[in-house]
Amino acid sequence: MAEITWELLEQQIAACRRCPLYAGATNKVPGQGDPQSPLMLIGEGPGAEEDRQGQAFVGAAGQLLTKMLAAIELPRERVYICNTVKCRPPGNRTPTADERSACLIHLRMQVSLVRPKVILILGASAARTVLGEDVYITRVRGQWRERKGVWIMATYHPSALLRDPAKKREAWEDLQQVRDKLIELGCYREIYQPV
Repeated sequence: MAEITWELLEQQIAACRRCPLYAGATNKVPGQGDPQSPLMLIGEGPGAEEDRQGQAFVGAAGQLLTKMLAAIELPRERVYICNTVKCRPPGNRTPTADERSACLIHLRMQVSLVRPKVILILGASAARTVLGEDVYITRVRGQWRERKGVWIMATYHPSALLRDPAKKREAWEDLQQVRDKLIELGCYREIYQPV
């Protein structure tokens, strides 16, 4: 097997035809940010604006995510942000289990390249991809799980917070836990930047 590199990952995503989503994509959205960040954020899939720009989390949910990160004094360019699927599902629908499964090889490559110490999962669909299909976001959000030395937590997707602002308090609690975990692991100061 070829050594996993960013170049190989980008080539594989560009050429991917593992599920039907590629046919409707204007741009594939691999992810962006600091490829050596101790913090990795994993969302669901690209929306219309992400598909247009080829960048993850640049629409309204992305703008909220940027503000959320700023609230714990982390500039978004110092974290790595991606989605479970790299092509926009039609009409911004939730990616199916088959679509997420088809794209999992790319996500696994990203995790192995970034080698984060902390992963924050954004939303139910991403949580099912990473933690298992029987997961409910309302039951697992805010809880730490450790896998192979990586600390993983799920929280609400920023789009869910836009639809239901009452969930923002819980999401803020989760973000504070992420900050505290990064401090505990001794890597917060690598990426922190006072606002």
